Order: sequence, then structure tokens, then C-alpha cells
Amino acid sequence: MIEDDLRAAFARHEPLAPPAGPVRAAIARLVAVRRRRRRRLRAGGAALALLALLGVGIPQFTPDRVAEDATLLTEPGRRAPTGALNVLLLGVDSRGDQVPPLADSVLLVHIPADRGRPFLVSLPRDLEVAIPGHGRDKLNAAAAYGARVDGGLDLVRGYELTRRTVTDLTGVRVDAGAVITYPVLRQLTDLLSGVEVCVPQRIRSSHTDRVFPAGCQHLDGRASVDLLRQRRDLPDSGFDRDRNAQRFAAGLIRRAGEQGVLHDPVRLSRIVAEIGPDLSVATTGGSLLDLLQVVPELASVEPVGLNLPVAESTKGGHWVLRPDPKAAPVFLAALREDRLAQWTAQHPERVTRLR
Repeated sequence: MIEDDLRAAFARHEPLAPPAGPVRAAIARLVAVRRRRRRRLRAGGAALALLALLGVGIPQFTPDRVAEDATLLTEPGRRAPTGALNVLLLGVDSRGDQVPPLADSVLLVHIPADRGRPFLVSLPRDLEVAIPGHGRDKLNAAAAYGARVDGGLDLVRGYELTRRTVTDLTGVRVDAGAVITYPVLRQLTDLLSGVEVCVPQRIRSSHTDRVFPAGCQHLDGRASVDLLRQRRDLPDSGFDRDRNAQRFAAGLIRRAGEQGVLHDPVRLSRIVAEIGPDLSVATTGGSLLDLLQVVPELASVEPVGLNLPVAESTKGGHWVLRPDPKAAPVFLAALREDRLAQWTAQHPERVTRLR
């Protein structure tokens, strides 16, 4: 009897039920939207990780802030910037609040408009340049001049004066940048459980007597900083230090990819939260979130290492470096016109071997 009553009730209400087809279609659309959102979030996490590891982090990030900004990257209305992009990284040996910092490494990361491989362009620290408001001096002095403030130092102001100097030298717009101290590099390397760096010759540290054999080796944070500080007794002195900085940056990115950090927003948030308060960053004319979106578009994150062509000369009895009068203008024109891929194909001997 109860079963008959139930059948009769279902029969009376069946005409009132909505068709199943549209409901199933709506559910399918919702599932598709969520899948696309997860894919965009993973892409946003990868972008955030890669530029953070290159030095373009966001200061004082917390895990909640990282999650919030990763979510913002999934917004359908947010568009990635177009055209070539340039990121300026300064490696600084900071020795306290009262000693002006000198930029041991000046690295311009060029991301081409076609989103091919990025280029790591080293600018020699001893290059004689015009520093706005301070006449002519070595490039690494720009950070020291700019950082001096009453009662202390401001690394961001040091970066800003260096950015203006590099812009005047190269003729390219700098879209973002960072000042990276050795403590930050040491901490970041250890958070990734070390980095593989490949050097072409045996290197003995003038600071610790540690020996880095020729070939590839796995280095922790302390050893990595020790290697990056070396220029004495190297065949090409500061040029070799610049090339080793390129090799370290390439190994750092490679290590992050191997460990899955580029696709793990949770681990990424922990890393950025730890190094963020010690990382000074700057952007020019745009949102950093917009810049972060270009990384998933890159054909490869394996960079190409290059050095600005220079020539040695003497001035008043002092040794200085100047842009090579023949090679540098051609190189800088290729940089400004986003033709570095063609330039490197024509000058393979000037490409740094990173592995």
C-alpha cells in the first residue's frame, strides 16, 4: 500500500520536474569553468615563482597575500603585458646600515616580445658610465650614491639611481627590478635544498680557501654566496664573476622547476613569505601582477647568458672599462630592438655556457 502511494505521488509530481538536459549542461559548464580556473591558478603560481626566484618578489609577502594575489591572476579581465620586458637585478654585498652598498653584479633580464627564451645580460660593475647627478664613475657606484640618506641607507633609492644609469646607458625601459643581498641568496638557495652550478674551471675561494672543481656541483647557500663573491685569480676576473652569476641564476630556476616549486603555490607562498621582508623591489609604470603573467608564455625558462661587449683602457693612469666602440653599439641596438635572438645566432662565441 505504501509503495503504491509513493508511485502515485511521483506520478503526480513528475510533470513539475525540470528537464534533466539543461541541468546536466549547467553542471558541465560549472565544472569546465572550475577546471580553467585551476589551470590559470597553476600558471599564475608558476609565474609568481619564477620571477620571485629571479629576484622580482613582493616585499613583506605573507602566505595569505600570496594566495590573494595568485587568485587575482586568475581574473578573466587581467591581461598580460605585451612587447619586450626588462627586469634589472642588483646583487649587493651589503655590509651594514652605515656602509654604502656596491653592486657586485648588475644583471638585466630581457624577456623578448615573442616570449622565447629570456636573456641574462651582465653589465660589468667596473664599466665607466655617466651617473645622473654624480658625473662619470664605475657602474657599481650608482647604488652607493643613490642609497645614501641622512642617518642610514635606502637600497631602493640605490636601485633607482642604478636604473636611471642603466636606462641612459642601454636606451631600454626597465619595467621592474630588485636589490638582492647575499643573505637573501643564501636563504633562498637553502630553501630549495641547494642549487647545481656548472663552472668551466677550478676556482679557489680567496675568502674561505674552499675549492670549487671544474664541472657541475651541488652547492648550499653558503657555498653559493662564496662562489658568487669570487673574482680574484679568475682568468677574466670580474667578467668570470658575471658569468658565474648567470650560471647560478640558471641553476636556481632549473632547481625550482625540478622540485615542482613553479607549480606549487603553497610551497611558493612559504618561500616568498620567508625571503620577502629582506627583498627590496621596484616596478615602473605597471602592476607587478601583470608582469608575472608573462612567464607561463615563455617557450623555455632556460636563459641565454650574455655580456655587454667592452674594451679596456686607461684614464689618468687608472684602468677602466668602456663599451666596445664597435661591438657595443650593435649589441645595444639589438637589445633595444628586441633582436637578441638574431644577434646571438650571429655571435655564438659571446654566449655564456651555462651548463
